[in-house]
Amino acid sequence: MNHSLTGCQGELANKEFKLYIEDEDGNVIRDEMVKTPANGFIDLWLPRDKSYQIKIEHEGKKVEQEISTFEKDPTCITTMQLM
Repeated sequence: MNHSLTGCQGELANKEFKLYIEDEDGNVIRDEMVKTPANGFIDLWLPRDKSYQIKIEHEGKKVEQEISTFEKDPTCITTMQLM
């Protein structure tokens, strides 16, 4: 799915998350606290044509998923569920 800034609404707006992103070569891309804006999405800009391991934590719950940025990949990931 492609993200539409005007039409999508995430569940956890204005919340802080621990974000960790590592590329396929083991390089740490981001390791920081981020806050979702009013639309509830964590907005990421990642280099194209790569795969990434993403870990997100919030209030003791976490999710880990691999995503990629190849031409046919979705630009809006809505399948990551904190557990």
